[in-house]
Amino acid sequence: MSVKSTSPLHARPKELRLDGFSLSVVEGPGAGASLRARMSEVSVGTAEGNDLVLLDPTVSRHHFSISATSDGYLLKDLGSSNGTWVGGMRVLSGYVEPGARIRVGRTTLLVDQVNEDICEALSPEDGFGPLLGQSSAMRRIFAALPRIASSDTTVLLEGETGTGKGVLAAAIHEASPRASGPFVVLDCAAIAPTLIESELFGHVKGAFTGAQADRAGAFEQAKGGTIFIDEIGELPLDMQPKLLRALEERSVKRVGGNQRVKLDVRVIAATNRDLRTEVNRNAFRADLYYRLNVVRIHVPPLRERTGDVERLARHFHAELVPDKPIPDDLLESLRRQSWPGNVRELRAAVERAVLLDDPAILALGSEAPEAAEGDDEYDLDVPFRVSKQKASDQWERGYVRALLRATSDNISEASRRVKMDRSHLRTLLRKYGIRGDEERGG
Repeated sequence: MSVKSTSPLHARPKELRLDGFSLSVVEGPGAGASLRARMSEVSVGTAEGNDLVLLDPTVSRHHFSISATSDGYLLKDLGSSNGTWVGGMRVLSGYVEPGARIRVGRTTLLVDQVNEDICEALSPEDGFGPLLGQSSAMRRIFAALPRIASSDTTVLLEGETGTGKGVLAAAIHEASPRASGPFVVLDCAAIAPTLIESELFGHVKGAFTGAQADRAGAFEQAKGGTIFIDEIGELPLDMQPKLLRALEERSVKRVGGNQRVKLDVRVIAATNRDLRTEVNRNAFRADLYYRLNVVRIHVPPLRERTGDVERLARHFHAELVPDKPIPDDLLESLRRQSWPGNVRELRAAVERAVLLDDPAILALGSEAPEAAEGDDEYDLDVPFRVSKQKASDQWERGYVRALLRATSDNISEASRRVKMDRSHLRTLLRKYGIRGDEERGG
């Protein structure tokens, strides 16, 4: 299978064309049901939200997905109870050939190739706001973003940690009619379960110990703008129906209060999990998932778009050292790595490379007077890795302190100024024990 271009030779393709496929139930309950894929990914299970809904009670709500890719048809089990089987073998993730039979519960499905291609638009640009990427995976996202941003539709962003979901959420906000309003971030993973209701919905004076005054929650703070609920997969189960009610009624009630406050806000949520799997595990409510899953964007990991590594590395290097090209040997080294930490890890690697290559950069983050270069600067009894990490931490600590001073401790402004993911900045603040004010005015 290959990506087929409809553009002239050497021109950038305007659409991604993948071999189409169909799924047919050949044995079991509902035999005869079939589906021809219209999008690159389809999901199968008993829940109504699936592309192909099965009638077999031994099948999970979200059992498996199958995607057309440039490498073939990729089958993924979604954490099903009874497993997904091909040729007598249980498959968690793998490619299947046309003609393969997939057994789930008491049902058998046939995968077949069809003559009609699946076509998805590709953006002619290799960026959208601060987002960068020349791979077809990213340009497919960029092509859809202008239409998504112009609407008020709820968006669910899925992808591994470090892929840039926070940057993507901010880019959608900045390109939307709500750009002049606040962009408020609430990280479910960074808030104690006992405080998350107050953080979301606010509280009234005396609602609990320490509630010394009325306080608006994130939904109210985002009035006229966008609320970005990060790591929503970490939201406690007992809070999920309350969030669902807020989304459906477009109103909230402060903790300890009686009146509901009407909302004027767009919702973007993000998670590093596949929420369909969480629904199967009863760790996430199905009704809340369907309410969030109006528009779902999967942000691919960097290892699946290796062609973007050089583009991103050049960009990060140019931000740090505008007048110096990135060394070829550094680029080659970066290309060879798998980047489990994704774009965030790549950026940190470029920063370390610049730091260790140029002592002047190290001095930028140092609050002490610059020492003269010489062998006395280095403790050669300390292992290289330890010395290297210590130098990196020193620069990073000084950089963050200088950044907060320049932005009057405003975390939102600081993250925008240096194009850093806000959750990563908060991680650095915790790491070095530095305090900054939370988002003021988005």
